[in-house]
Amino acid sequence: MTERSSVADLAKTLREEVDRYSPGERLPSSRALVERYRVSPVTVSRALAQLAAEGVVVTRPGAGAYRAEPSGPAKPAPGDTSWQEVALSAQTAAGPVPRSVDASGVLVTLAEPPPGVIEFNGGYLHPSLQPERALAAALARAGRRPGAWNRPPTDGLFELRDWFARQIAGPGGEGGPTGADVLITAGGQSALTTALRALAPPGAPVLVESPTYPGMLAVARAAGQRPVPVPVDADGLRPELLAAALRATGARVLVCQPLFQNPTGAVLARERRREVVRIARDAGAFVVEDDFARSLAHEDAGALPPPLAADDPDGVVVHLRSLTKITSPSLRVGALAARGPVLERLRAIHVVDQFFVPRPLQEAALELVGSPAWPRHLRAVAAALRPRRDHLAAELRRQVPALVQAAAPRGGFHLWVRAPEGTDEAALTGAALRAGVAVTPGRPYFCAEPPAVHLRLGFAATAGTAEITEGVRRLRTACAQALPHGAGGGEQAPA
Repeated sequence: MTERSSVADLAKTLREEVDRYSPGERLPSSRALVERYRVSPVTVSRALAQLAAEGVVVTRPGAGAYRAEPSGPAKPAPGDTSWQEVALSAQTAAGPVPRSVDASGVLVTLAEPPPGVIEFNGGYLHPSLQPERALAAALARAGRRPGAWNRPPTDGLFELRDWFARQIAGPGGEGGPTGADVLITAGGQSALTTALRALAPPGAPVLVESPTYPGMLAVARAAGQRPVPVPVDADGLRPELLAAALRATGARVLVCQPLFQNPTGAVLARERRREVVRIARDAGAFVVEDDFARSLAHEDAGALPPPLAADDPDGVVVHLRSLTKITSPSLRVGALAARGPVLERLRAIHVVDQFFVPRPLQEAALELVGSPAWPRHLRAVAAALRPRRDHLAAELRRQVPALVQAAAPRGGFHLWVRAPEGTDEAALTGAALRAGVAVTPGRPYFCAEPPAVHLRLGFAATAGTAEITEGVRRLRTACAQALPHGAGGGEQAPA
C-alpha cells in the first residue's frame, strides 16, 4: 500500500484485520500502521475514525485503538452505497468522471500529532506565542457590548471592515480600499474559497505560483477549476512566465502570495510588483493577493512593501488576509477587499455560503486590535520568531547538511528544504514520524510534477530553541534511515 492509498482502502484492510483480535484487544499503534502500510498519519487517523464511527473499534486518547466489545444484537449488513460513486461524479458526454476533493495537503498541518511528537508541520503559533490573555479579555469585553449577540450586517461590522481597509491601504491610504470595499470572512481559507468561486467557473484554468499553498490548490480543484503552475524564484513570481501563461491558457485569475510566499518564503521584488499587476490588467485577469503573512514579519524584516491592493485604482487585485495566523486557530476572522462589479459577486457568494461571521467573534476581534495589548503582541511575535528561524537553520546545517535550504525568510513560519536526488518522500516523512518529529512533505505544494523532493519545516509551533534542537536530532535519525546512501547528516547533536 502506497502513500496515495485512499482512506477507504486502508479502512477496508483494517476492518478485515480486526476480526483477528479479541474484543478489547489493542490494535497496532498509529505509528506502526504508518510504517506497515506506507501511508501518512492523516490517512491512518481518518481510517481509524471511520472504523470508530462504524463501531468496529474504540479509540482512547493517548492509549490507541481497540477492537470494540460486542453490544446488543448483531448489526444488519450494511446497505449498498456504490450508487453514490455515480451520483458524486461529473456527468460528461463521455460518461461520468470521478470528482474528487483532496484535503490531505491541508490536513497535514491541521492534524494534531501523537503525544511526544515534535511539531515541525504546524501551521499556527505555539500556545506560548498566542495572545491568550488578551484574547480572553477581548472576548469578555465583546460579550458585554450592547447587541453583541444580535445578527451582524452580512458584510461584517463596519468598524472592523474599516480597520482592515486601513491596514491594507497603509499609512498614506490614498489609493487603497475603504471600509465599503471590504467583506468580513471566517478566516483566510474562507476568503480564498469565496474569491475562487466568484472569479472562475468550473473547468477554467487558474494560474498559481509553483510551489504554492496546498489549501489553495484544494479549493480550486474542489470548485472544478484547473490549477496551472507559474514558477517562482528567489524574487517571487516571474513576470515573463506569467505573461506567457496568460497567453497560453487564457486564464482570468492569478493567485499569488507576494509577501513571504508559502512555502518558499520569497518576497515579490519591488520591480516586479507593478509589472505583475500590469500584465494581469492587460490580459483582463484578476490577481488574488493572499497577504497571509504580513503580521508575521520577523524582527529583522525591515520595511515591508505595501500590498498590491494598496495602489490599484482599476480593481485588478482581490486582496485577502486574516487575523488567525497571528493570534489563534480559533479566531477565524478575515477580510476580502475588492473594487468594482466583482465586489457584488463576492458579496453574493459570501452570503450564500456563510450568511455572516458570528458577531461575538467580530466584536472580540475589534476589541483585540484596538487594545494596547495588540502592538505589544505583534512585537513579541516578531522577536520570538527570528531566533527560532535562525536556530532551525543553524541546526539543519550542523546536523543534516544533506537537506539544502532555500534562503531563510524574514517572515512567516517555516523553512523550505530540498532533499537529495533519489529520496523517497513518503519513506522520509514516515521515518521522521517514527523518530518522533512531524514534517510536512513537499509534494502537495506542486500542482504538477515536482522538480525534487522537498520538506517544509516549521518553527512557530515549537516551544522554543531547545525543542528545535531535539526535533532536528530526530530528523537526523530519520534521514540516516531514509536518505540515499552517502547523503547522511553532519555533526551529531548532544543527546
